[in-house]
Amino acid sequence: MTPPLILIFGPVDPSGADGLPADAVTCARLGCHGLAAATALTVQDTAGIEEIHPVSPELLDDQARCLLEDMPVQAIKVGGLYSAEAASVAAQVAADYSQVPLVLHLGQRGLPAHDAASQDDADDLLAATLELVLPQTDLVVVEHLRLAQWHADGDIDIGDAPSPMHALAAGGAQWVLVLGAPVRPGHHANVLLGPGGQTATWPWQAPPERNSDTGGVAATAVAAMLAQGLDMPKAVEQALRHADDTVGGAFLAGMGRRIPNRIGAP
Repeated sequence: MTPPLILIFGPVDPSGADGLPADAVTCARLGCHGLAAATALTVQDTAGIEEIHPVSPELLDDQARCLLEDMPVQAIKVGGLYSAEAASVAAQVAADYSQVPLVLHLGQRGLPAHDAASQDDADDLLAATLELVLPQTDLVVVEHLRLAQWHADGDIDIGDAPSPMHALAAGGAQWVLVLGAPVRPGHHANVLLGPGGQTATWPWQAPPERNSDTGGVAATAVAAMLAQGLDMPKAVEQALRHADDTVGGAFLAGMGRRIPNRIGAP
């Protein structure tokens, strides 16, 4: 029997801590088979990223469409993108396969901006992602601290929305999952906002020290659950449980950040 197939847009992280190698393990652990549309090749270890070499938009488009024309995909996950043109490619592919659920992870994948030009590129990428990819999205996953920082910096205009989370829903996402959102003083939770404004919350566990970005684990796990036919709230619930186990068992393989233990998670 063919397992559910998930197409993943993301970088090749040689350390296996994130990106396509890590997502392939998560897919396999959850009974799915991962397909890859590589957005970039990186030079990095557990301490950080030294170089990023994005693939061309044409090559990214060719990768994705070659796979989609050959195999029936049950879910798409969009992770690290590195140019506004790449965001446009992901959006066009998603629009052409709108019947396939899409999970978008808004995480930090690039190098810190070191000059005005690189900051402009980062701003253009975020704007293109929100304008083009977000409206195609069944679920967007983002960490609260990152969303709050974008809001504080003026990178996300909430308009009349009561919060940045609601602004993402107003931007076209059917569901929004914010990890580690403050729900009352001193307490945080993972909050899911759905159509019609209904919300669901689950406990949030602070990740171990020196841990890397954990939203990618949750986003890939949700894609795997959706690919197996679960409805969104149930898919998110099971994915968060898996992500907690994975991050809770994170290990120090090198001198930098911890790597989520995708192999040992139940």
